Amino acid sequence: MGNRISLFVLTFAVFVFAACLDAGGGSNTSGGAAEIENPPAPAANPPSITGAEWREKHKLPVEKIKMPAGFKIDVFAYGITNARSLCLSPSGTLFVGNRRNNGNVYALKDTDGDFRADEVFVIAENLFMPNGVAFRDGDLYVAEVNRVIVFRDIKNRLANPPAYEVVTDAYPGDTHHGWKFIRFGPDGKLYVPVGAPCNVCERPDPYAGITRINHDGSGFEIVARGVRNTVGFDWHPVTKELWFTDNGRDMMGDDVPPDELNHAPRLGMHFGFPYFHGKGIPDPEFGNSAPAGPYTPAAMELGPHVASLGMRFYTGNMFPAEYRNQIFIAEHGSWNRTVPLGARVTLVKLGDDGEAKSYHVFAEGWQDAHGQRWGRPVDVELMPDGSMLVSDDHAGAIYRISYESN
Repeated sequence: MGNRISLFVLTFAVFVFAACLDAGGGSNTSGGAAEIENPPAPAANPPSITGAEWREKHKLPVEKIKMPAGFKIDVFAYGITNARSLCLSPSGTLFVGNRRNNGNVYALKDTDGDFRADEVFVIAENLFMPNGVAFRDGDLYVAEVNRVIVFRDIKNRLANPPAYEVVTDAYPGDTHHGWKFIRFGPDGKLYVPVGAPCNVCERPDPYAGITRINHDGSGFEIVARGVRNTVGFDWHPVTKELWFTDNGRDMMGDDVPPDELNHAPRLGMHFGFPYFHGKGIPDPEFGNSAPAGPYTPAAMELGPHVASLGMRFYTGNMFPAEYRNQIFIAEHGSWNRTVPLGARVTLVKLGDDGEAKSYHVFAEGWQDAHGQRWGRPVDVELMPDGSMLVSDDHAGAIYRISYESN
């Protein structure tokens, strides 16, 4: 731990591997995954190479990514094995979570301002699916399956991380949908989801819900129920109301149910799982036994089985004005759909009334027409200049999407 390493000056061992774990549930295999080079661990003292040589060596085909006119995608970081949740500190350090059983947590820095990470620090090793990362007052919070831990004063300790402290270990230990995305909300509380430990089932609180706690682990509350497995949420920059993605259940067919984008303007709302899906599709196993509601339908039905994960409201100034306060979603991609769907970044636009009005593809090309994938988006994060980062656990990469008019 604590070893300082350079990202863009690497040596490689080449491996071929199948697709990474899926976020939606059921299976650990990913249908239609193309074989690509396994992201290598950065070398301690690798030879120096130029940016152009680096890009040619790694062969990440970012030129295949299609976006609206004026947008450009580049590789911000590579070799970040199983890069998942992203969190940017005020000083510009990017923290990256990992969903592996013995996963690492990384910190990345772009010290020369060329929009590519040139330093990587290993903050922690061998953690239990440390998917979630959140930053507060100089401290890094990390979510494992059953607990939240914190690394104090990490902004000054990247090269020599302190031993972690346990904030709480009161969360369930189920690994099925047990990995967690975490963020601090506008209220200063840490929001922590608990996925359903199954494809579809009835379980008591806190399963299939979103919780929140104080930064010291006290004050546990249920924020929302009926949420099968959310791996991304954000708050509207004006109303400060919570929005989140949710992964629909499996084994109801290729096109049912949809994934969901949900809106929770108040505490205690129930979003239907396991009784109803999308905007009110009854579950074949539990729909007829649903307790009295009310149940809140999805604000927007997303693609079926697309594994909608990270989401952010766009609050930057680089993209055209039409994107401001709109929602970008990273779709990891289906795992058992006959024709794979997802592996893209989508956009949900809100109307003047604050309601979700449209849903369409913003960036695609990580998957070809035959369902073969060389990458799978996981999370999105905004940079101070208004560009947007996208993590990819399949390729072990983080991309930067920017915009230039003309």
